[in-house]
Amino acid sequence: MAGASDKARFYLEQSIPELQELERKKVFTKGEIGLIAKKRSDFEHKLNARGSSPSDYARYAEYEMNLETLRRKRAKRLGVKSSAHTGQRRIFFILDRATRKFHGDIGLWMQYADYAKKQKAYKKVSQILTSLLRLHPTKPELWIYAANYAIEAQGDMTEARSFLQRGLRFCKRSKELWLEYAKLEMIYIAKIMARRQILGLDKGRQSTEQANGLDDPEADHIALPTITAEDINPNLQTHGLANQNALPNLSATPALSGAIPIAIFDAAMEQFEDESLGERFFDMIAGFPGVPCLNKILQHVVDNLMAMRPKSPAALSCFIRQPVLGMETKSPEFPKALDSVLDRLKSSIDTIPIISGSKTNSHPLLSFIHKMVDWFLLYLEKDDMDPDIQMVLSIMAKRMLNRYRIAVQESGGDQVKEVVWIIEKSKSKILENVMPPVVLSCLQVWPLNPGLLALRDSMQTGLLQAQ
Repeated sequence: MAGASDKARFYLEQSIPELQELERKKVFTKGEIGLIAKKRSDFEHKLNARGSSPSDYARYAEYEMNLETLRRKRAKRLGVKSSAHTGQRRIFFILDRATRKFHGDIGLWMQYADYAKKQKAYKKVSQILTSLLRLHPTKPELWIYAANYAIEAQGDMTEARSFLQRGLRFCKRSKELWLEYAKLEMIYIAKIMARRQILGLDKGRQSTEQANGLDDPEADHIALPTITAEDINPNLQTHGLANQNALPNLSATPALSGAIPIAIFDAAMEQFEDESLGERFFDMIAGFPGVPCLNKILQHVVDNLMAMRPKSPAALSCFIRQPVLGMETKSPEFPKALDSVLDRLKSSIDTIPIISGSKTNSHPLLSFIHKMVDWFLLYLEKDDMDPDIQMVLSIMAKRMLNRYRIAVQESGGDQVKEVVWIIEKSKSKILENVMPPVVLSCLQVWPLNPGLLALRDSMQTGLLQAQ
């Protein structure tokens, strides 16, 4: 115990000059300095005694963070200069001691990394992540955290790729890592294409000349041609043409043509053979509508899923939704693409069995209708939707819910949680007339379920209020 007290006293003595400076500059009063010293003494004795826990270190670090925030605010208000490095160094020292003693506690490591990132101590963050990944290489969430830090804070795509590739060596069975790797590549493509548009690299000299009005016969003035450095020095023209010819070829590189996300998807599906994972890939990729290679990647995913499980709800959901993804609802091509969606839906729904022997999805038809109604509602909730298109989608949603009611009666089963969820999700003015029969049909299968009973009571209350 004496050794612990000596160590605690040693650490406390190191903070005396800092406290004296704060008192001299009147950032804290003498009484507040005494309270700070007492609080630190209690923490240090607790940490250096036997039986200290990770939460003790976390509370101590949090106390010092709050104290440092207060010190900065008072110093700013009083207009005095006070060193910020002392408080930061002290917090780093506490968290470093914590992670050395409890190196298996992920919470302490994340608190350490988050604080260093907040303080913009990027070199420190790199050191923390290196130590953390060396100690816990089989935790996929840590590799994802490191990759996100590399791409967001440092803009280092090579480092982010390296983190995820090394993570996949240690965590081969992690589906999240495969998804994050593909997502990282999609983010990279989106950033590159956005940068090309900002810099005008997708526009040729022909569009520039048209913009200058040289070929406009209706113009009421004569536009003079733009003189460039190439006109003055013809030797520059050859070099400029070479660059212009190289620009279109950039889109054909694997990094921008979608070849890398496709390769990641193929490797993941070869390892897992899971159509639900393929659907997650599909949904993730569909979240990048501005990427030129979007349709190419989505088509590859759909072809793969339909070849692997052509009657699974996940594969059919992707197959049906694909024509309209990445397309604006106000675009002239949207109605035609929507017709294709409806044709695919009509031809697919009868191929799905109501009950299957699969342990993961014993009621595939219910699962499929669940997915499609959820997707229809996303479009119905948009304010800028064309009224005619909205009417078509609402009719299809109502038909799907009626089909859902019939499937529930025919299946029996244990899908009550999914039923309650989809009814709650489908509560909208457009579908309010369809929901009571669906609820009553479900109550015939699960008469004592509290969720369905609550839905029935809420709908009856709503009808009474409307009258």
